[in-house]
Amino acid sequence: MCIRSSSGDWGVFVQTLIISCFIALIQFTSASLLDKLQNNYLVSDFHELIRTDPVANSTLQLRSCTLFVPTNAAVRKYNGTILVSYHMATVPMTVRQLTKTIPSDFEGNPLLYITRNRKGEVYVNNAWINQTESTEIVTQENKRQVMHVINDVLVPLTLLPTARTQVTNPNAWEFLQQSDLFDVQENRLRTYRSQVTLMRKESLYQSPGGHTFFIPVDEGFKQTTRSSLVDRKVIDGHVILNSVLFSAAQSTEDTHTTAAFEDNIKVTVNFYYDNDKKLYVKSNTLVGDSKHSTGVVLAQVLKANIPVSNGVVHLIHRPLMIVDTTVKQFLEKNFGCNSFQSLVDNKNGALRRFYEVIMEIGGEVLDDINSLGDVTILAPSNEAWNASNIENIIGNREKMRDIVNMHIIKGRVDVEKIKQSNENMIGQFPTIHSSTFLYFNVNGDDTNEVVTVEGGGVNATIIVPDIAQTNGFVHIIDRVLGVPYTTVLGKLETDPMLSDTYRMGQFSSFNDQLNNTQRRFTYFVPRDRAWQKTQYDYPSVYKKLFMKDFAYHSRCIMERHLLIADDIYTMKTLAEMTKKQNDSIILPTFRDSLKIKVEEEVENLHDDDSTSWTGYVILWNYKRIRVFRPDVECTNGIIHVIDYPMLEKKDIVVSGG
Repeated sequence: MCIRSSSGDWGVFVQTLIISCFIALIQFTSASLLDKLQNNYLVSDFHELIRTDPVANSTLQLRSCTLFVPTNAAVRKYNGTILVSYHMATVPMTVRQLTKTIPSDFEGNPLLYITRNRKGEVYVNNAWINQTESTEIVTQENKRQVMHVINDVLVPLTLLPTARTQVTNPNAWEFLQQSDLFDVQENRLRTYRSQVTLMRKESLYQSPGGHTFFIPVDEGFKQTTRSSLVDRKVIDGHVILNSVLFSAAQSTEDTHTTAAFEDNIKVTVNFYYDNDKKLYVKSNTLVGDSKHSTGVVLAQVLKANIPVSNGVVHLIHRPLMIVDTTVKQFLEKNFGCNSFQSLVDNKNGALRRFYEVIMEIGGEVLDDINSLGDVTILAPSNEAWNASNIENIIGNREKMRDIVNMHIIKGRVDVEKIKQSNENMIGQFPTIHSSTFLYFNVNGDDTNEVVTVEGGGVNATIIVPDIAQTNGFVHIIDRVLGVPYTTVLGKLETDPMLSDTYRMGQFSSFNDQLNNTQRRFTYFVPRDRAWQKTQYDYPSVYKKLFMKDFAYHSRCIMERHLLIADDIYTMKTLAEMTKKQNDSIILPTFRDSLKIKVEEEVENLHDDDSTSWTGYVILWNYKRIRVFRPDVECTNGIIHVIDYPMLEKKDIVVSGG
């Protein structure tokens, strides 16, 4: 195909192109940001604010600038007075050109802070910049202007109307020193300020640059001896140097080292949101000393993201690092917030629902906790109690007491001890509920570590570990233990200890039946380490078990482990049947039958204490197979986790043909 064009046609084309470009240039240079705002339905509310602000209006008519524009949704959500000049800067900057700090046009030119996170998102203070809506123009006066649309209103630190002293653009120390003059709602900071002065740490809060400061309010010092525990190291633990952390721009997975990070003491902090979207900060003392206990302290952020000239301040409801309450006080006085606010004021504590359940069953559990000495609580979050399967039993006081007791361990069990017990292949601890154990599993490395706990058929993840108390630890978990919520298949799919059995059942299609709620299964499930042991005993067999070509053989082995009957078989029932028979018992499996004996045995749990437990051993085909986790309840049956599969070398035979 050939296109022919005469010289005349080409001339017309060039003229048309030049005229089009000229028109576009006129449009580009003649438009103003005011026009852009007026025509953008997302930000029309802020346009109205600028239109009625003479200074801002003049800036957009005559000067180069950068304008951060909140959306209509952000403007309508904000209750206070929006200060337009704090959203403006005299230097025009595209997203790429935005520097870490930008002087605003507000009185005293307080800084705006720019954060770029690992996802490529950009924030100004606590507001996310919608980069697709950023616009750059040149006015008729040849002034360059840039507009960025943001999802929140920018709020500077302002004085109270009653303040008689003029303070502009204070640093963190000036803010702390004169906090009564500023609009920080009802929060008062006098106690902490006195301790900073007493410890001569004013210079830390005066440090130039950009830092993050956590300041506890006076309410957090109602316990009379608490202020005396705020020493120089504790004050250091409230400051993150050389990082300005506005909450919305931070990932809760990011851990930040504090100024208290040296050879003898190491303290980190990170943010945490509960399911109600309330913001907390956690300090974690990794290395402590005689005055500073290791563990986590959880503090609610009462007023976040207060910009100062050398960074950002967050007001918190209690001091970090200080461990001065018992486990009982932690639950009783504050619903899990580490302060001594009245119960009426503290309706939104991180463990409010757990405390309410304890009180609904009579409150004696608190006395039991107090009498145990050292104690560890696995405390379900508020959201965990909203599950529908729990609503059905919440009125059964006896059942609920058993469930609550399943969350209590006698002794101090932090994550480090859990990790050590996993190294010894015995990640289990007894609860105060009779014959009930909790089984822990640790996955990932130190930077991405996930700790799960299983109890009564429920797998939960520890979402806030190691909240330290004077007599133990509290771990916040995301499910209520002891109330089964999933089928046998669901349990295999979600339990990190049983992934190999689940995988084998998937490719052999054996798992398909395990979701049937009309049947009652008893399933002897080898845990992952059980299959790993067969690798040493039967190397060739182990390899074939996880190959699709041998799916039939894998299925036959699985069928040997699955009992199908009108009811389930607990390990205690099987032991009693063996004792009564005084010989092997024969059980109905999916195919044929299973001939076993079940015996009880007493063992010590850990090398470092004398805790003993009554466990079970299965005798099958001259093998002694230990039951690692008995009686894991599911909605359609029960699982017994075993330490070795019922497997022989001859189970996988390949004929010459």
